Amino acid sequence: MARDFSNLLEQLRQGTIKELTVEPDEFSEFQPIYMKYDQRKRVIGSAQRNGKVVYHFESNENGEQ
Repeated sequence: MARDFSNLLEQLRQGTIKELTVEPDEFSEFQPIYMKYDQRKRVIGSAQRNGKVVYHFESNENGEQ
């Protein structure tokens, strides 16, 4: 079942979740949603082994979302 990446990105921004892991087979679905996300420049991905990417939301200087 496909995950709702728009909702997950919003949960990441709000701090409901601390990180979002995207598996290699999900990336083609995630990438267009990520590119349209208005806060994408603050969503930072870190490549992991076997093609996984773990994203977190970068707070501003004051620690605010």
